[in-house]
Amino acid sequence: MDALLGSGVLIFFAIMIAAIFLHFVPIGLWISALAADVHVGIFTLIGMRMRRVPPAKIVMPLIKANKAGLDVNVNQLEAHYLAGGNVDKVVDALIASQRAQIVLPFERSAAIDLAGRDVLEAVQMSVNPKVIETPVVSAVAKNGIELKIKARVTVRANIDRLVGGAGEPTIIARVGEGIVTTVGSSEMHTDVLESPDDISKTVLGKGLDAGTAFEILSIDIADVDVGRNIGAQLQTDQAEADKRIAQAKAEERRAMAVAKEQEMKAYTQEMEAKVVEAQAEVPHAMAEAFKAGNLGVMDYYNMMNVQSDTEMRKAVSEVGKSRKHIPAAQK
Repeated sequence: MDALLGSGVLIFFAIMIAAIFLHFVPIGLWISALAADVHVGIFTLIGMRMRRVPPAKIVMPLIKANKAGLDVNVNQLEAHYLAGGNVDKVVDALIASQRAQIVLPFERSAAIDLAGRDVLEAVQMSVNPKVIETPVVSAVAKNGIELKIKARVTVRANIDRLVGGAGEPTIIARVGEGIVTTVGSSEMHTDVLESPDDISKTVLGKGLDAGTAFEILSIDIADVDVGRNIGAQLQTDQAEADKRIAQAKAEERRAMAVAKEQEMKAYTQEMEAKVVEAQAEVPHAMAEAFKAGNLGVMDYYNMMNVQSDTEMRKAVSEVGKSRKHIPAAQK
């Protein structure tokens, strides 16, 4: 029984040792490398395990590069993987560039990949140019007519400027700016409609690909539509603004006139109140004059006669004025 238990423990330890050995020594991958005539030492594979680098992500691209005739070693691929790069895509880009006879060293390819660009797509774009379609660009000619233009820009990746070069948004922005400038310098919008290729020639001659990761091959005007009459609309808006200003000033003057009128009415009412107050004091003054002997009865009657005569003359004058306004036929 003890012998059986001892043999079971030995088998368990043997299995554990074999599992640990196979984990650190990928025998199958080593055999595949030997079969492809790629010499990778066992201790090199163990070192990858110790550095937490999956051997398959290094050995398989190395086999692919060796079969393509590339001069790439294990240390280069492992260093690129540890830097956070995509080893498989870099090797594919190197193979594609070699087939297309494009000079692309491993260091430049690795730098492009670490810069965040798709190096394989860049190589493919160098062989097969890409067409970038701009959004609709609104431009206004000197006669005030708006034109809506859409362009197609054919670009090819510039391998030498991929690191640090501007991307597609810069190309689109520069082309849009060139279209707006070219149309804005045209006297009539019909000139642009007659020769839309003038826009392409003018914009292409500005060297818009400077500092970008692309080389512009051609700029083609895909569509030109006539939009609004911006000049007339601006004049209409200006006239409407002037009218509102004039209305505001007129309203201000009217408000000032109303305020002045209210002020005059208040002043008139104040004067009338003072007159009424003064007239109310007349009987008291006359009574005081009678008491003091300064006014006699005859003086009072004479004053009343004068007042009555004045009122009669006033009434007669009013009648005369009213008769002047009666038409001759009624007289």
